[in-house]
Amino acid sequence: MEFEISNEQEMIRLMARDFAKKELEPFASEWDRKGIFPLETIKKMGNLGLFGMMVPTEFGGSGAGAVAYSLALQEIAYTCASSAVTMSVANLATEPLLKFGTPTQKEKWLLGLAQGMLLGAFALTEPNAGSDPGSMTTTAVLKKDRYIINGTKVFITHGQYADIINLIARTGPEKGTRGLSAFIIEKGTPGFTIGSKEDKLGLRASNTVELVFNDCEIPVENLLGNPGEGFKIAMLALDSGRIGIASQAVGIARACMDEAIAYSKERKQFGKTINSFQAIQFMIADAATKIEAASWLTLAAAYRKDRGLKFTKEASMAKLFSSETANTVAYMALQIHGGYGYTKNYKIERLFRDARATTIYEGTSEIQRIVIARETINR
Repeated sequence: MEFEISNEQEMIRLMARDFAKKELEPFASEWDRKGIFPLETIKKMGNLGLFGMMVPTEFGGSGAGAVAYSLALQEIAYTCASSAVTMSVANLATEPLLKFGTPTQKEKWLLGLAQGMLLGAFALTEPNAGSDPGSMTTTAVLKKDRYIINGTKVFITHGQYADIINLIARTGPEKGTRGLSAFIIEKGTPGFTIGSKEDKLGLRASNTVELVFNDCEIPVENLLGNPGEGFKIAMLALDSGRIGIASQAVGIARACMDEAIAYSKERKQFGKTINSFQAIQFMIADAATKIEAASWLTLAAAYRKDRGLKFTKEASMAKLFSSETANTVAYMALQIHGGYGYTKNYKIERLFRDARATTIYEGTSEIQRIVIARETINR
């Protein structure tokens, strides 16, 4: 395969890097420590066009494509992984509207999402339905021209601040995934409230909340796609979302490696800087190799998406390998820091905590292996 980053894609990467250095780096540690969701900074990201990168220009997006999106997200994640997951989910929220929205729905919501005027979230997971969406119990019952929604969603990224929610709920008596449908829920809709806020190990500047629906009424026009297409819509969104989390993981891993290299050049033991020791050099060599492989797997999935090719397997491979790499490299980088890496005085402590979530959300590593095996065996 012949693949080269274009001048436009490189410019977008550098733009994101410059934004991260100026707007994220000075504050990321404080946001993490205090659990602050930096809403004003997130709005700046949206205004910069980072939330509509895969939306065509006719719908208000930049049309930059998945490769440019991946490169930009890596740069954001390198500095602030919490802001990167916000960016990933904001872009994920545009996918269902772009592919399944009516002209009216696109005009009403997609333009605002793509231009950063609205912040979108995605609500699939429930207390007893994570990796198994077929066991979902949130219901949407049609009564005349309204849907009545009841249920609870959990682990919803920036759900407290989202203007619209892409919601998957059960509409039919069919078992499993066949009775699921997708909806758009607007902030402030009666019967829709924010529940508990999660106090997380890492990604502490990313808002994660419970959403509660108690006889929440929405017009039938808020149905996205056709009844029964909810699982299909969710899986389409998650394919793109996995490119986002893979990109986030690559950014985290690169930051871990760079922190380890910088520390190894300063730390002295036995009269030498520790980067001169072969044990440390081998750790860095392994990290560099894994990161390079993870980056190319991620860009390969993005490349296929940009060309309209099927990329389910490639996205799962990228997400699996990149997230596992982020955790491995974070472990090695903290080990190179020794005891200092275990303190909050060094950035590696935050990176180590942030890396852990990447193997869990947007489908666990185990789910990715199931997807990869299925796609490989049934090709």
